[in-house]
Amino acid sequence: MSTVIQATSAAADNAAPEREWRPPSYWPFVIPALVVVLAVIIFPWVFTIWMSMHEWKVGSPTTFVGLANYLRLPTDPRFVEAVGHTLLYTALSVVLPLIFGTLAAIVFHQKFAARGFLRGIFIMPMMATPVAIALVWTMMFHPQLGVLNYLLSLVGLPPQLWVFNPNTVIPSLVLVETWQWTPLVMLIVLGGLAAIPTEPYESAQIDGANFWQVFRFITLPLIMPFLFIAGMIRMIDAVKSFDIIFAITQGGPGSASETINVYLYSVAFVYYDLGYGSAIAVVFFLLIVALAALLLYLRKRMLWTAELGGGA
Repeated sequence: MSTVIQATSAAADNAAPEREWRPPSYWPFVIPALVVVLAVIIFPWVFTIWMSMHEWKVGSPTTFVGLANYLRLPTDPRFVEAVGHTLLYTALSVVLPLIFGTLAAIVFHQKFAARGFLRGIFIMPMMATPVAIALVWTMMFHPQLGVLNYLLSLVGLPPQLWVFNPNTVIPSLVLVETWQWTPLVMLIVLGGLAAIPTEPYESAQIDGANFWQVFRFITLPLIMPFLFIAGMIRMIDAVKSFDIIFAITQGGPGSASETINVYLYSVAFVYYDLGYGSAIAVVFFLLIVALAALLLYLRKRMLWTAELGGGA
């Protein structure tokens, strides 16, 4: 009997190391993702920063210049002008779609006949390709043959030069941007309106609140997080807008609609100054990050203020 017990114990001791638990290794699954991130994201940015520190023109040898390309930017009048155009274009392309998208969401949130069909018609502009949109609007902006001036003539207004006038080219491009992306804001705000409970509206109706009071004190505060999301998406998309602007005006007339993205294209692919163009790309990326951080700060500040108000 003792011999059997000893044999069983020895077999258990021999089998114990085989059954010992070991933590699983996840590296075989992580390494492919790290390789992709390194090849697609990290390496291009490191190489861009490296190029920005060199004077590198196509056909010429590279020369290390340190921060000379960055120090050149504040003294470049076209770059300074492009920054101003970018900020103006971005501000208008964010504010106007937010306003019109919110109004459209409130309208389409109501129940009426053919609401689903009209929603589908309304979101069609955001489904079209930017180049096709640019070609259509270029014909509409034509001073003699464009439909926009024809519509102005119907109400007794004089014709406009639209994108052919330096004073109206950016508002005209913002009109295209607003037409295309107002439906996106509407869809985001519609999601926020659908998430609002009905009890606050019922209480406001009992208290005799009018439409503006309901919107100001109930609807707007509750959909504000959705407006911030829509504003951030629109801001990032508008500040790096290129296809619409380039297809309609190529940055003209002159440089009146030349944003940072369009100027970057000219420096890198027209003048073939890859070093200076890389410096513009790095500064451009930092500008986008700064604007996104500003929106996040404002959102947190608003939530903190709301919490203090609620606690009071």
